[in-house]
Formats: sequence, C-alpha cells, structure tokens
Amino acid sequence: MGYEAETPFDSIEGSHEYVALLAEALAEARRDVEAEIAVAERDRADRRKEALILVSYNLAKLNLHITTSRRILNDLRTLRRLLRAERETAGQPVPAAVLKAGA
Repeated sequence: MGYEAETPFDSIEGSHEYVALLAEALAEARRDVEAEIAVAERDRADRRKEALILVSYNLAKLNLHITTSRRILNDLRTLRRLLRAERETAGQPVPAAVLKAGA
C-alpha cells in the first residue's frame, strides 16, 4: 500500500509545486510594485517612492530565497530517484523515509 500525502508539504513534489506558485505570486507583486513606483515618481511622492523601492528590494531578496528553495527541491527529487534506482537494481528494499519523501 502506497503513502498518501495529507498536505502539500508531505511530498517533495507538493512542496515544489507550492514554491512554484509562491514564485508566481512574487513576480506578480513585483510587477505591481514597479507600477506603483512609476506612479509615485510621476506624482513626485518621494517618500512613497522610497518605501516602494524598499518593498521591491525585499521582494527581490525573497525571490532569491524562493529560487534557491526550488533548486534544493529539484536536487532532492533527483537524489531520491537515484537512491530508488540503486536500491531497486540491487534488490534491496527502499527505506520508508525515501518513499514518504517522494510520495
């Protein structure tokens, strides 16, 4: 009987999908902030513009962390596949932890 994920975070694939959705939301937020910066510049609202630039900077930092997380999740998926293939060709049972991580 296979393992069934209860939450999106019970599997590497589910976590990867969630992080991908988060990256899309960040990209949309960054576009919105850039548009707001242009409006603030046009209105000569310097203080608002500076605050929005700080928001944009923090969104860029968060995007970098999300990109790194996606790469780590990809690495984990690849390693899990390699471990499964090694064990299956050697005729050894695959540990439950490996199965659960990839359910």
